[in-house]
Amino acid sequence: MRKILITLDYELFFGKSGSIERTIINPTKKLISILDRHKIKASFFVDSGYLIKLKEYMQNFEGLKKDYDLISQQIQKLSKEGHDIQLHIHPHWEDSIYDGKQWVFDTNRYKLSDFSELEIDDIVKRYSIVLEEITNLKPTTFRAGGWCIQPFDKIANALKKYGIRIDSTVYYNGKNTTPSKSFDFTDASQKDNWKFSNDPLIEDEDGYFLEIPISSVKTPLFFYFRFILNKFFGGKNHQSFGDGFAISNSKKQIFELLLKPSFSVASIDGYKASLLNRCAKQNKEQLVLIGHPKAFTPFSLKALDTFISKRQNDSIFTTYSNYNE
Repeated sequence: MRKILITLDYELFFGKSGSIERTIINPTKKLISILDRHKIKASFFVDSGYLIKLKEYMQNFEGLKKDYDLISQQIQKLSKEGHDIQLHIHPHWEDSIYDGKQWVFDTNRYKLSDFSELEIDDIVKRYSIVLEEITNLKPTTFRAGGWCIQPFDKIANALKKYGIRIDSTVYYNGKNTTPSKSFDFTDASQKDNWKFSNDPLIEDEDGYFLEIPISSVKTPLFFYFRFILNKFFGGKNHQSFGDGFAISNSKKQIFELLLKPSFSVASIDGYKASLLNRCAKQNKEQLVLIGHPKAFTPFSLKALDTFISKRQNDSIFTTYSNYNE
């Protein structure tokens, strides 16, 4: 039977953060109501840097204390109900501040590899501990913020030191040429998983790490034209629940998406959820779906519900903690 992992990057927006209730808490509740009905579990990659910053500032700002309580209680509940809580690192939190009214993001050091190895060790340690304090479980799986996992050899020792054995960042043919947020997975394997040592694109049977890649799908012609039309003219059905906004793409990136063939992660966000059936038709024994509660829409959650309903008889829905190679 095919294995399916439903994975979520549990985080704020990084253009304008949005409120915790509308961006994280409430859309996650809507997702869980669907998963509970189908009796399946998901894996949540928690942006631990946000938790670190909430703890840093909440002594001086009562509103942030409420935010920390809300998010930690939801994470704890998810964990107790059998959902996976794993490590997601957006290290630009190290340089970001709360100005008394809103989060002010500094994304000059967006990749974990932008930091020194001593700083990386400290980040992985602190970001893992803050999760363990909430769940009483050590994270074992990592996903790099913004897919920025390269160069991996600079972060490998810290991940190994703090018990991370699985990575789930890579997706086939993924690429971003923006200097501060670059990654290149064009040479990635199409296998369901593989072992590696210092480079997640180079298989090593004796490697310490296991790569469980996010599924990838080729977008059809004019897909992003339809994406934009639905986003701006599709009504409430295509409006995200989150009330913030992401870091803007450059004009070059936008034109490339509109005019050139591209690959996308198998996503349950917004109009991209319309590609789930295309993903399911691939001759693959494993699907790893990715979503962001902040980017859910009524359309995307309905598409996920339908996707699950059609595949419960021929697929096993699992998590990283229960993953069997």
